[in-house]
Amino acid sequence: MPPQVILTNEEGFLSMEGRITIERILDIARWAPSGDNTQPWRFEIVDSDSVIVHGFDTRKDCVYDLQGRASQLSIGALLETIAIAASTYGLRVETRRRCDAPDVQPTFDIKFSSDIEIMEDPLVRFITERSVQRRRLRVRPLTLTEKQVLEASVGVHYQVKWLEGWANRFRAARLMFRNAKLRMIMPEAYQVHRRVIEWNASYSEDRIPQAALGVSAPTAWLMRWVMRSWARVEFFNTYLAGTLIPRLEMDFVPSLACAAHVVIAARKTPETIDDYILAGRSVQRFWLTATKLGLRHQPEMTPLIFAGYLKADIAFTKNENVKLFAASTAADTFELIGDDMARAVWIGRIGEGPAAKARSRRLSLETLLVSDRR
Repeated sequence: MPPQVILTNEEGFLSMEGRITIERILDIARWAPSGDNTQPWRFEIVDSDSVIVHGFDTRKDCVYDLQGRASQLSIGALLETIAIAASTYGLRVETRRRCDAPDVQPTFDIKFSSDIEIMEDPLVRFITERSVQRRRLRVRPLTLTEKQVLEASVGVHYQVKWLEGWANRFRAARLMFRNAKLRMIMPEAYQVHRRVIEWNASYSEDRIPQAALGVSAPTAWLMRWVMRSWARVEFFNTYLAGTLIPRLEMDFVPSLACAAHVVIAARKTPETIDDYILAGRSVQRFWLTATKLGLRHQPEMTPLIFAGYLKADIAFTKNENVKLFAASTAADTFELIGDDMARAVWIGRIGEGPAAKARSRRLSLETLLVSDRR
């Protein structure tokens, strides 16, 4: 039974014990996953047993955040992680989104209350262990039990599609290989890559460290040199097949070296912010469950993102050749995922393997707190 916590004193104000508990919960919850380690949230502890989560999205300056959906998935993962962490203290969590907040700044009121029926969630121990593994995994097929546990983890509103076997892994590898070229020839993506990679690092508080990219040291050195200017990128891509080796190391080989690729699809086509927030909560439980099973996971979201741009007829690049190539890769994405495409909220690869030696860390809780109303 988790220890029961008194959040407020007799006057109804936040007790010191309650504040410490809330800070501990948030300190664990900040390890929720987010695209490129953007951490699109800030926390405000108010003068009662509650927290405001101030979310934001990166659609204005990140081509990978189609209509803010990537950030919304991340915020959903955060909210689920808060609930999991709170269970350690026997606390129930009530979450409400402020419907009057702008879409680009989704805001949530979080209320904690003691509940003797709340038991510690077994996933809590894996929150800080969960990470992205971009390097090779074992090709051992997942067992029936592993798949059943993972399928149950996403809840009744979602279903899991497995892309297993050499043929499906090769199809996925071909798609990821071609999609990686799209990322590397797009000026809009280049700006994102320059911003989110922390070179010569194994850990990063707010970016992706070089050592976690999944490439060899010579390839990392060349990538860093080439990416100093878009002119160099264009020259290498045009005359020296500059995308070939990075795509092989980061996309094609890892896509083959895994147990399976997995698609998580909603049973009802997602349309609203709330739909994607709920999807993020489901994805986080899937990922934490995989970690509990000793499995590693890597998101592979860009095929869904660029296909989504084309389906919604939203401009994402000024380069006409990139648009044509994107249309071709989108067709491959539809072919791979099939009838679940319209309802797909997540795609990634999974398999048994060692934990990542290099990883993104997180900003400190002190940095993520936006005000103090003690």
